[in-house]
Amino acid sequence: MNQQQPSLAWLFKMAWRDSRRNRSRLLLFVSSIVLGIAALVAINSFSDNLQQDIEGEAKALLGADLVVESRQPIPETVVQYFDSLGARRSQEVSFASMVLFPKNNGTRLVQVRALDGEYPYYGSIETDPVSASRDFRGVQKALADNTLMLQFDAEPGDSIKVGELSFLLEGRIHKVPGQPGITATVAPPVYIPMEYLEATGLLQKGSRLNYKLYLKFDEGVDVQTLLAEEIEPTLEKEELRYDDVEERKEEIGDTYQNLTGFLNLVAFVALLLGCIGVASAVHIYVREKILSVAILRCLGGKGKYGLGIFLIQIAIMGLLGSVLGAALGASIQFLLPEIFAGLLPVEVDVAISWSAIIQGILIGLIISILFALLPLIAVRKVSPLRTIRASHEEESGQDPWQYLIISLVILFVGVFSYFQLESWKEAGLFTLGIVLAFMLLGAIARLMMWVVKKYFPVSWSYVSRQSLANLYRPNNQTLILIVTIGLGTALISTLFFVQDLLLDKVELTAKEDQPNMVLFDIQDDQEEDLVQLTQSYELPVLQRVPIVSMRLHGIKGRSISEIKEDTTDHIRNRVLNREYRVTYRDSLVDSETIIEGKWKGEVSSPQDTVWVSLEDGIAEDMKVSVGDKLSFNVQGAIIEAYVGSIREVDWQRVQTNFLVVFPKGVLERAPKFHVLITRVESNQIAARFQQAVVKEYPNVSIVDLQLILKTVDEIVSKVSFVIRFMAFFSIITGIIVLIGSVIISKFQRIQESVLLRTIGASRRQILSINAMEYFFLGSLATLTGVLISMLASWALAQFSFETPFNPSLLPLLVTYIIITGLTVLIGLSNSREIVNNPPLEVLRKEV
Repeated sequence: MNQQQPSLAWLFKMAWRDSRRNRSRLLLFVSSIVLGIAALVAINSFSDNLQQDIEGEAKALLGADLVVESRQPIPETVVQYFDSLGARRSQEVSFASMVLFPKNNGTRLVQVRALDGEYPYYGSIETDPVSASRDFRGVQKALADNTLMLQFDAEPGDSIKVGELSFLLEGRIHKVPGQPGITATVAPPVYIPMEYLEATGLLQKGSRLNYKLYLKFDEGVDVQTLLAEEIEPTLEKEELRYDDVEERKEEIGDTYQNLTGFLNLVAFVALLLGCIGVASAVHIYVREKILSVAILRCLGGKGKYGLGIFLIQIAIMGLLGSVLGAALGASIQFLLPEIFAGLLPVEVDVAISWSAIIQGILIGLIISILFALLPLIAVRKVSPLRTIRASHEEESGQDPWQYLIISLVILFVGVFSYFQLESWKEAGLFTLGIVLAFMLLGAIARLMMWVVKKYFPVSWSYVSRQSLANLYRPNNQTLILIVTIGLGTALISTLFFVQDLLLDKVELTAKEDQPNMVLFDIQDDQEEDLVQLTQSYELPVLQRVPIVSMRLHGIKGRSISEIKEDTTDHIRNRVLNREYRVTYRDSLVDSETIIEGKWKGEVSSPQDTVWVSLEDGIAEDMKVSVGDKLSFNVQGAIIEAYVGSIREVDWQRVQTNFLVVFPKGVLERAPKFHVLITRVESNQIAARFQQAVVKEYPNVSIVDLQLILKTVDEIVSKVSFVIRFMAFFSIITGIIVLIGSVIISKFQRIQESVLLRTIGASRRQILSINAMEYFFLGSLATLTGVLISMLASWALAQFSFETPFNPSLLPLLVTYIIITGLTVLIGLSNSREIVNNPPLEVLRKEV
């Protein structure tokens, strides 16, 4: 055999023969990666189907070939321009407003959409009855969102009051082109014909209106070419925004690609947990095969032959696990449309995605081999002396191949993360987090072994000493169990912490000292009357804020047009084109902190310099600092001002926060509207107060933050459920790996336990030794995992969510008890065969 290289067929034959007595252990290897691959394939298949449906229904998502948008009425010259191109057009004016249901005096803030023309040109506004989407046009009728009608027990044929005008409800809206169902819960749509908009009396000064022009071109017109060559320059000249089919398709695709990318990372962590189980199983498996490899060496074989035999076994098992996982994932994807219900803009037609299946199988095979190679490469250096001297020491020193394999594992994790996140920075941070978690858990395990061995408590009882000694004796499972259990605990705990962070961010405004109702679009002559009305309901007037609309006219003495032509400025168009809503006052509020310059709150005479305060983000976007000149166009009047200070604003506070704040004495005579903020203690008072406001002042809109919080909570709960569903794969995989690792450890402890039985140890003593060993392992691993999750969640709270991190101790305690208890129970279940059968019988089974 030493004269020639063994054939591949011979290696396969030896791998098959060797596996016959070990297939139950190799099946643990298979089960470790099945769920991770299943989660990856399910998400990728669903993502492929979603992308195909977005591609196929792109026009229906937009409802037209092109949509032109503006905060100001679209100029007639632009309308005539599109008429000259032969385009069919529809117009829409939308804004937030209160509506009243006379049937039960119910009120609600909605999105009023005044529509004319034949929109949508692709897809449809889905209504009940179906004809309602056509029949409401041109007559005094309206369509209302189905959820809104259910909330106020309204039926087709009832009336709804929009501003000063009542409309007959023609039907319920079930779906609007391009709008996920759950978004309608925040501001449900109400459609009315455009010709009745003026009569509602809602077009007041300061009203925040959105104007849209929907366009459909004749068949055969290349819209993309026409857009690039003619339309885009015209729209840019008029400072109008637009959205076309390709852009909408890309926007929606990117949004859901980000979501599926995040879920893929959760699934990938489940696969990494499984691969830890792979490494653990192979590590123990190889140790048991040392004698077989040594015999092979004595017969003239090389160490790499043994490596080849075991690598074939692992590759076949990895392939089997990946195929099973891919089949399971392809089945699970049929559940995902139901789980994502309400979050998607299209109905997903589920079909088998062979690309996702093949990708999942390849990923499973590659990563299982990579993780298995770490313990496998030691086979190359097994000495023939191991056949006659079990205590023979192998060559010391680290194997350089280990570093190469570890580097390949880290590289694979990083590349996979990049393809999910599409950002090397975020992929690097994710990979670094995984590596640091492994290193910390490994360091904790080694530190524990060193401390126990160094400071062994010789005065403790025999059972306690024996269980502690098992933590550092040869063939111990301390390192692999702490890494496995700890990483699983860290992932599970982090997912729950992130969910709590999301909910805490929402519930922040529900605290007793926070306002919960905002009235806006209040005209000058209505402000005092509304203050009196609010106080008559014994509600506090927490804030009265004037708001003036304006646009930038120039920065540092240069006009906006000059800045746009200068490509070296790098000032974004959205900063230059946006409408600024600013206020004026003589003092700062508690959500603002000056970080640069000095606040100057009043202008005494028209000759004084006007010093404004900018929010730090907008100051950075404008590329200005303290002392720089700004000019604003306040509805035709130009006001020159200078940057007096830069503020940091806490946007989480429920109050009016502004990018630009003027001092008193400048804007008092400008056209404006007012905002009034109060707090209502009960739903009954809130309902009566809103009814009174809507009846007396129909143009005034009310944001009931309690209702908004409830709606947002529903959205967060929906997203949290999706995350928990994916976390389920990680949890189950962690449990499988835990079971597998503990079961494998049984084969390492069996001779020691039999020896203890032989020299007289009782059943109770052996169970106590095992219970204490697994209690120490489970406790340390769980506590370390919880610590890692707290650090990770704190970083997310601090840098991503920008919210305080206040972890609840009860879930941590429950997590500790469950995972530690599970570790002990599985460990004890492994001891049953030893304590329930005579030592000789147990040894015969293992020989």
